[in-house]
Amino acid sequence: MNPTSIQEKLKRNKPAAYLYCPYCSCELVETQLQGSSYKACKSQDCSFVHYQNPTPIVAIIVELEGEVILARNVNWPEGFYSVISGFVEKGETPLETARRETKEELNLDVSECNFIGHYSFEAQNQLILAYHVKAQGEISLNEELIDYKRIPLDKLKGWDFGTGYAVHDFVRARKAK
Repeated sequence: MNPTSIQEKLKRNKPAAYLYCPYCSCELVETQLQGSSYKACKSQDCSFVHYQNPTPIVAIIVELEGEVILARNVNWPEGFYSVISGFVEKGETPLETARRETKEELNLDVSECNFIGHYSFEAQNQLILAYHVKAQGEISLNEELIDYKRIPLDKLKGWDFGTGYAVHDFVRARKAK
């Protein structure tokens, strides 16, 4: 599947928007606030506004024995692989998320973790915080993943959406050294 068709699928599968207020159950209506359009509760007794702020996620470029691990999620199309990623949990720092997700999804221990950058992923309304980690251990996939590939560092290439921009930056930074 090519990146354009994957991007289109992601746009169609955006998280559902609120229709009703989570506090009082009244209908949400389009409202202008400070020059922007938001969904807000129409009840005058309630002040809920759904700002649709992006969800922070962490993308992890996992390096193991000089290779980068790309994995395929069980819900992804055949042939599509990406870096490890996951949601930042309550009370957790993004760095802790990178370590946790590497352990949870691949059963690898992180010995070194470096921030790469942050990226907007509008198709999923996410803010990606990307890290490069060096890891050790033997890979054991959890239930979220169905397959993985080991890509030599000098063969790694990014893609033009989502976490692929972090991979581009990682590759460029390595070549600049």
